Amino acid sequence: MEVLLFGIARDIVGNSQLEFSETDKIPTSVSELKQIISETYPEFSKLSSLAIAVNSEYAADDVSLNRNDEIAIIPPVSGG
Repeated sequence: MEVLLFGIARDIVGNSQLEFSETDKIPTSVSELKQIISETYPEFSKLSSLAIAVNSEYAADDVSLNRNDEIAIIPPVSGG
């Protein structure tokens, strides 16, 4: 499972992607993925809103995940 990180999410994790290997526990839902990342990177839980895309489609917390999914974590963007 490959997780791509953008913006402040990338800054919090310190990398532009996370990989779950064959031996890692794979999250079964978007909600569980967010929980795992928040436990590993506590600053991540402070993000008030963010979008999650699974295989290039926006996904709600209850969407199921599979080992071969590509996930993107897109935090809110500000600008002007």
